[in-house]
Amino acid sequence: MLVLRLMNEGAPLGNGGSNLGSGGQSTFTQVKNVPSGLFNYGGSTTWAPIRRDVDPLLQAAWPNFQLRYVDPPTGTPGSGSGIRMLLNNQLSFSQSSRPLKEEEIAKAAAQGMKLTAIPVAIDGLAIAVNPRLGIPGLTVQQVADIYTGKITNWQQVGGPNLTITPFSRRPEDGGTVEYFIQEVLGKQPFGRNVVMVRDTTDGLRRVAATLGGIYYASAPEVVGQCSIHPLPLGRQPNQYVPPYQEPYVPPARCPQQRNQLNHRAFQEGTYPITRRLFVIAKEDNSLDAQAGRAYAELLLTDQGQAAIEKAGFVRLR
Repeated sequence: MLVLRLMNEGAPLGNGGSNLGSGGQSTFTQVKNVPSGLFNYGGSTTWAPIRRDVDPLLQAAWPNFQLRYVDPPTGTPGSGSGIRMLLNNQLSFSQSSRPLKEEEIAKAAAQGMKLTAIPVAIDGLAIAVNPRLGIPGLTVQQVADIYTGKITNWQQVGGPNLTITPFSRRPEDGGTVEYFIQEVLGKQPFGRNVVMVRDTTDGLRRVAATLGGIYYASAPEVVGQCSIHPLPLGRQPNQYVPPYQEPYVPPARCPQQRNQLNHRAFQEGTYPITRRLFVIAKEDNSLDAQAGRAYAELLLTDQGQAAIEKAGFVRLR
């Protein structure tokens, strides 16, 4: 990786040191110890809206802090591949939609490396179904039973007599699938009825074309779509919380109007499937480690949190 030179160009904060996560900085230019150089980063596909909408704002404030997204040499991009690339010194830091795994921490330690996961935003998983399906919602347990093959017909959950076709990305494809298996399925394997898709775009298209289809993905990727219905979820039957702000915008009014993320339910935890997004950084005195910490600090400023919210995620604070 190419790293140019180090310059501490931040305005002083008054008491010195890092204020990571403290809320002490309101703007990008108030962050201290932002290094100059070209830094490779990579990882989670869930982070795509942040890379698209927020990172250019960081670059404008700190033009010498140059960021370059790098795909894995083989396989598909995702949280796991980003962390592997970080461990292989192919990245300065990575982006993840899940915490570090014990085996990743152990592998880092075996290499004389220590990694840290810095939370910067709140995300949730949204369930997409066909708009013509006509069910009010599902419990998280019902979603788990669908994806493990215990529930195979929509009639079993108050819908029409119709075979359920669950779609998913492959387990090795990223942190969202790993999180879903870990937290929603309770580490149970997918049922044989689960149809694997290439990516979220493919999954949503398949649901739009399949009356009995169902798919899960990061909520910002689902809620504003015109061709599917983001389904309310509950911990208990008939206590469903929508991932969108009410009133619901039906497909007929889209794209002139689009559903917006239910920020309050995600932030308060009333929506049942929420998670944090993490910057995975090295913990040492290297320039890479400084870049990872600076990136997280920038996202945790008031300006960064506002930009993250505008990109469709939920403020951590």
